[in-house]
Amino acid sequence: MDLSKYLSSGAEPAAAEQQPRMSKEEYAALKKQEREEVWAEIDAKAQDVFKDGDSLKGFLDFMAQCKPQKTPNLLLLYGQNPEIRQVMTFEKVKEEGYSLRAGVHGYRSLITQDYEKDGVIMQGTNIGKAYDISQIRMKPPVPPEPKDMETLMGALLTNPDVPIRIEENLPEKVQAQYIPGQRTIYVRNGMDENITFHVLNRELACAALDARDGSYVRQRESPKAFCAAYVVAQKYGVDTSGYHFEKICERMNNGDKDPKELRAFIGDIRNAAYGISNHLKRNLGEQEQEFVADEFFISEGSAKSGKGKKQPEKQPER
Repeated sequence: MDLSKYLSSGAEPAAAEQQPRMSKEEYAALKKQEREEVWAEIDAKAQDVFKDGDSLKGFLDFMAQCKPQKTPNLLLLYGQNPEIRQVMTFEKVKEEGYSLRAGVHGYRSLITQDYEKDGVIMQGTNIGKAYDISQIRMKPPVPPEPKDMETLMGALLTNPDVPIRIEENLPEKVQAQYIPGQRTIYVRNGMDENITFHVLNRELACAALDARDGSYVRQRESPKAFCAAYVVAQKYGVDTSGYHFEKICERMNNGDKDPKELRAFIGDIRNAAYGISNHLKRNLGEQEQEFVADEFFISEGSAKSGKGKKQPEKQPER
C-alpha cells in the first residue's frame, strides 16, 4: 500500500529528476533568466491590476486580507492564487514545528535572506517557494472579532500621527482634508459614522504620503489615499459599498503605463494602508500583549533557594 496519498513525510518536495551538475556560469545564467521571468510576471500583474475597477478592487481586497508583504510579492502571490492569506517558507514551517499537507505545491515567492559580504551582514532576495497556511498541517488562525464603529473610531483617533480638528466651515463637498502647510487634518462634524471613518483614513493616508519636502500635491496623492482607506476599511469589515475605482484606473491608463510607475503607485498604497492598520492594531491591543497564566512558571522553592543572588532589573515593556 502506498501511504503517500494519506500521509506527508514533512519533507520539502524534491525535483522529479536529478539534474545534471551545471557550471558556475550556467547556474548564474539560469538564475538570471529565472529572475527576469519572475519580474516580467510581476510587471504584467501590475498592469493587469489597473485594467478596470473590478480588477483593482480585487487586488486591494487581497492586500487587505493577506499578511503584509512587500509590493512585488503581493503582485506575484496574487497572480498565482488570490485566496492566499499567509505564507511561510519551508524552513519556517519546520522551525515552527509544522509539516506540509500531502501533495501540496508551493508558490513562487521573493524570499529575503541575510548573507555576509566582507564581514558585513547584508540582505538579498532569492526566488523560492512559500506555502499558504491552508497547505500546512496547523490549526487555522482564529479571525479577530469584528469591532464596532465606536471602538474603531476610538482607536483611530487615539494619538494619530497628525492633529485632527473639527472644522465647522468646510467648503461644500469637502468632508475632510489634510492641509500640508499646517500638518493638520480638518474634518466635518456630524457625518455618518462609516463615512467619517473612511474620510479620516483617506486623509491620514494623504498625510502619510506627504514627504514634507514641499513636493506634496493632493491631486497626485489622493487616488492612492482613496485606495489605502479602502484597504483599511476592508480589513476591519467596514462597509465599502461607496468605493468605485474606475476613475483611478483611467488615470493609470488602465494599466498601459510603465510597470515601475504602477508598482510605485501600489507601493504607496501599501505603505499608507499598513501604517494606518498598524496604528489601529496598537490602539486596539494585540492578543499576545495580554497577560496570561504561564504554563511554565518558577516555583516558590526555586525562588527561595536563590538567596544572595542579584535579580535582574525589570525592563520596561516594549
